[in-house]
Amino acid sequence: MPSSPSKQTVLSIQNLTFGYTANSTVLSIQGFDVQAGERIFLRGASGSGKSTLLGLISGILTPRSGDLNILGQPMQTLSPAERDAFRAAHLGVIFQMFNLLPYLPVGENVMLPCRFSSERARQAEAAGGEQVEAHRLLERLGLDAKAVWSQRASNLSVGQQQRVAAARALIGKPGLILADEPTSALDADSRDAFIALLKEECTASGAALVFVSHDGGLAAQFDRAMDLSEINTASAKETA
Repeated sequence: MPSSPSKQTVLSIQNLTFGYTANSTVLSIQGFDVQAGERIFLRGASGSGKSTLLGLISGILTPRSGDLNILGQPMQTLSPAERDAFRAAHLGVIFQMFNLLPYLPVGENVMLPCRFSSERARQAEAAGGEQVEAHRLLERLGLDAKAVWSQRASNLSVGQQQRVAAARALIGKPGLILADEPTSALDADSRDAFIALLKEECTASGAALVFVSHDGGLAAQFDRAMDLSEINTASAKETA
């Protein structure tokens, strides 16, 4: 019987180093891979470099040295504008501070990735249309889509803004979801329900998930869990 084909490597990091100054090294990662559909939990204490690592993966930061490939694309070969375009098309990011546009209503915030990426717009259209998909995601994440749709994002509670940020990250079926402490404002029951829904949506779209948190108690809910110190050999003294 022929063997089944191996999964695509969504994220590959080799010999990567990064520091905020010439004389510091916050991250030094010899190797770290994530496969298509895999749900990874990455734990690290405050200041350990979790947010820095996600900034590098998303192309917001650039490594000092090494190779960082996403969906087969060497990120170090792209210009800043090309990295922005690649992130918009292929990555869904739930930022720790949400990064919602406060002057836009909730619905427009969720659909924003479709404005910047024709690929994600096509995926949303195939799912029934941008508005239909945005409504579905908001409802799946525990919000009354009709009630919040036209509200400014800045008028929502912190917990509601986290859910809007998650819906924005998921719309258009990006290949990799990065979540930076996305449950910090939720109680235990809401947190567990949120994680379950996030994993279900990633499974449905085939997206890989890298979920970072300081809360090691969440590790059992993921396919693979590790401490950032297992892959980072640097002595991180700067705050991530």
